[in-house]
Amino acid sequence: MEIVRKEPQFPSPCPRGHVATVCIRAFKGRKEVLVHLFRPQWDPAEEGGYPWAELVREDAAGGRGNSREVLMESFTAEEMDRIVEYLAGRYAERLTRITTNVLEFPLPGGLLPLRSMPEGKDIGRIRFEIVPGYPLSFTVHGLYDLSQHKPMDPGGTQD
Repeated sequence: MEIVRKEPQFPSPCPRGHVATVCIRAFKGRKEVLVHLFRPQWDPAEEGGYPWAELVREDAAGGRGNSREVLMESFTAEEMDRIVEYLAGRYAERLTRITTNVLEFPLPGGLLPLRSMPEGKDIGRIRFEIVPGYPLSFTVHGLYDLSQHKPMDPGGTQD
């Protein structure tokens, strides 16, 4: 398993903004499935302490998303380190790669938060906190879209 960490080029105007994807070797009949990690919930009081004018550009077009929520779904550097440590220790045999990155500020207005994506036939969520022995003090979900990945070869491993 490979861990790829993309570091920020500039100091961040807030502690949040760290994001990650994992690549699962085989998942639900598909191979090399990308899963985007995010925080599905947070304390609303946390939002009050951020310099929003520096973090999110206003969406003049009135987009349907909420870029503030996109930021709130992201992680702090410490949380990201804990997530990588947990996933690398627990799922090393199932993952091919963990990639971390940082958001670039200001975020464009009107972005859709991952938690707003409806689950269905191809789009789903991994709720890591329901796995026995989940050690983190915060909730992490992963969003995947199976339609974006190739099916396993006949006779291949399926989960």
